[in-house]
Formats: sequence, C-alpha cells, structure tokens
Amino acid sequence: MSNDVALVGVGMHPWGKWGRPFQSYGVHAARAALADAGLDWSDVQLVVGGETVRNGYAGYVAGATFAQALGWNGARVATAYAACATGAQALDTARARILAGMCDVALVVGADTTPKGFLAPNAGERYDDPDWLRFRLLGMTNPAYFALYARRRMDLYGATAADFARVKVKNARHGLANPYARYRKEVALDEVMASPVVADPLHLLDICATSDGGAAVVLTSSEFARSRGLPALRLRAVATVAPTFPNTVIEMPNFATDSTAAVAPADLTFRDSIAHAAYEEAGLGPEDVSLAEVYDLSTALELDWYENIGLCKPGEAEQLVRAGDTTVGGRVPVNPSGGLACFGEAVPAQALAQVCEVAWQLRGVAEGRQVEGAQAGITANQGLFGHGSSVIVSV
Repeated sequence: MSNDVALVGVGMHPWGKWGRPFQSYGVHAARAALADAGLDWSDVQLVVGGETVRNGYAGYVAGATFAQALGWNGARVATAYAACATGAQALDTARARILAGMCDVALVVGADTTPKGFLAPNAGERYDDPDWLRFRLLGMTNPAYFALYARRRMDLYGATAADFARVKVKNARHGLANPYARYRKEVALDEVMASPVVADPLHLLDICATSDGGAAVVLTSSEFARSRGLPALRLRAVATVAPTFPNTVIEMPNFATDSTAAVAPADLTFRDSIAHAAYEEAGLGPEDVSLAEVYDLSTALELDWYENIGLCKPGEAEQLVRAGDTTVGGRVPVNPSGGLACFGEAVPAQALAQVCEVAWQLRGVAEGRQVEGAQAGITANQGLFGHGSSVIVSV
C-alpha cells in the first residue's frame, strides 16, 4: 500500500515583524494555498492548525481558530503542537486522516507572532518543566545551545568560524530572490565574522532571529486530485520519530545525556534517525534528492544537518560548503529559500514553510533561486523534547 497523498497547494505570508495576531498570517497563507490548489474553502473537510503557545487561548486551539477566521464551514478540526516540528506533526495528522479514507481534502496551517528577542519560557514557576529549568538553573537561552553544537563541530572535525560564516553568506544569497523572506540582503564573509559575538564562537549573523509569519499546505487523496484534474506533487514521507535510548548527544532543552553504562548507543543518533525514517518510508535515499531545506537555527547547525540527512559522512560538511556543493548550482543545494537565516523562526509555520519551498522548486517556479531539474526534496526540522520532523516530496 502506498502512503503517498497529493500535495496540491501551498501558500505563505511574508515573514517579518508585523505586530498583528497570528490568525491574520494563517488566514493569508491558507487563502493563498487554496487559490494555488484551485479549490474553494467549502471543499475543505479537515483543518489542522499548528499551535502557538505565546498568543493566548486562541493559540492552543489553532485548528478551530483558523476555521473560524476563514468562516465556519463544518469541517473537522485538529490542533498539533511539537515545538519547531509542529508543522510536520500537523501535516502528518492530515495525511493520516486522508490515508484512513476519512477525508479527501485537508488544509494545514501554521502561523506565529513572536516576542522581541529570543524565545523565553512562559511565565510561572514550573520546577518539573525542563524548558523552564534550563533557563532558571543554567541561564541557557537557545543561542547558548547553538554555541555548544558549534564547539562540538570545532572539536570533533576542525570546523572554523569562517566555515560557519560561509553558510550565512550562501543562505543570504539564496534569500535575495525569495519574496517571502524577511532578510533580503547579501552579506560578505568578513561582515559575518565582524558582527557581535552572541555565544562564542557564534556571531550575531550566525544565528536566526524570531519572526512573525505563516504557511499553509493543501493535501488531498490521490483519487480526489485525479478526479479534479489537479496538478499534484507526491507527499512521500513524513517522519516524526523520537530518539532511541540511550540518547548520547545533548538535545535542547536538556542539560544531561543518557548513560551508556548498561545499554549501548543506538546505531543512529536522534537526528540521523529522523531523515533515515523518511527515506525508508519514501523508498528513496540521499542520492535521490535534488535539494534540502534544513533547520538552520545557527550556521553551525546547518553543517550538522548535511551529515544527518546523508549528504556526506560525519566531518565532511565543511568540505561541502567550502566547495559550493550546497549552493544553488551545486551538487545538492541546501536552503535555496534562504533558510531561517533569511526568515527567522515562526515556530508553528517553519516546517510547513520548508514544504512550500520544496513544492515551488519541484514545480520549477522558484524564480531567481531555482534548482534545475529538481525531482525530489527533503526537509529536516526538530522540536524540543524529541520531536523529529522530516518530509519528502517528489514530482
């Protein structure tokens, strides 16, 4: 049995700091996705919303919130939350209902309005909450974790600050042509390295911002797409795997890893397992993908993802970026959208935004940043507390 469903529409609201309710970004993206699909709001049978927890009660019931904002149409609703992997979880919820034969047309929406500065924990005293504890006990904001991962690359593989800066230079160049990107300005290597140090060895331009934005995807059953004559891409896989014990590489927001005294480590690290599960489900491998959209919270983290999704062996990521293999025109372009470096984080929307970019690339309409002959694309994202996120789409 094929797990494929049809991806028939994508839409986005431009990223930025707009200061409006998150619903407005989601409705804009949803309407764009429906128009892209050539479907009406009345055709939608299921709405899955990506939850945002920083915007009051409406954020906790995002599916119904978006359905109400679009105009109640009697559709089923669902809400998903998996931190930065929220979009993939929402997509998987919609796909599962379609594959179960309970729905033919599903709209998946994620949108967020973010606070100024870095993402902080919600108010209140929560001594059993690891995310609260890492701020209060260690003072560990997200950039501090990004810096630890960067130091790990430097210690293990000899990565340099210039290697990290090359990732920013590449992504900034890609983002110039993306009308949805917040930052559309080319930067030079020395500009990145001269920007203020935030968490050594990472500079300000090595780290993504927080943004407002929205993204939406329309999925249908393959049979429905054929019956309507809709041009469709194939959603081949959605991986939402959790780590396997013992998890020996620290993951945010934890501040300790599992012991291997009694149990040997798994064959794959958590991040390696995310893409592995997607490839296995899709029946494809790293050699089959034409491009990748990965989770570049920092420039150093993007290098890790090259290895996690199988573009190269551990320790070889720096060679890829130095050689230009991951730029548009290279062997396997990574983040042709510009990535989070150009967008910033809008948490419930970012995994869906990656899918939007892959869709535009596979259709050949990513003007100014097009990957020639793109046939398949993979996304990689990750949420707090062991939420995997990888999606594979092909023509």
